[in-house]
Amino acid sequence: MLKVTPPFNEQTLESLFREHFTGLCQFAAGYVKDEQVAKEIVQDAFVNLWEKRDTIDLSKPVKSYLSTTVRNKCLNYLRDHKKFSKDLLALENLSQEAIYDQPDRLIESDIRLQITSAMDELPEKCREIFTLSRVQNMKYQQIADHLKISVKTVETQMSKALQHMRIRLAEYLPIIFFYFAISPFHHFASFFIASSG
Repeated sequence: MLKVTPPFNEQTLESLFREHFTGLCQFAAGYVKDEQVAKEIVQDAFVNLWEKRDTIDLSKPVKSYLSTTVRNKCLNYLRDHKKFSKDLLALENLSQEAIYDQPDRLIESDIRLQITSAMDELPEKCREIFTLSRVQNMKYQQIADHLKISVKTVETQMSKALQHMRIRLAEYLPIIFFYFAISPFHHFASFFIASSG
């Protein structure tokens, strides 16, 4: 990753552009759902960075500055075009320091660890039922037959498990649902969605 040191010149800007443009476009597209608009927002963010180069604290990650700028511009775009939905309100409440990561494997790894930890906290039978449902994708009836218990018991245990997971992983839910349709997060959403089985 490029380490930015004074002076901040055109060559520095070009290097930052090459390193972060694609990732920031993907980050922006997740908000605005339009690749062309996303590119325009990112380009505008770089223009903004250049115009404020003399006032930016280069001791802090420029990537953080860029992603925060892009994020804010995306939210402004959604508001201005009346595309702002309540689903994004949770995102807006995320840390202002939230930044895109290229690649997203670090975020995915962290979420995996948190989910595993939360599952380990479940009572044994509850964890087994939850795992069969969410990891092995078994229907409630299949789980009931497999464990020789009633479907009602499966439903009760799943309700407890889902409640625990939602509370335990509350700070991650906006990220997980935001990236529902975007790799690599789409497969995590099923952990928190109630199912009739």
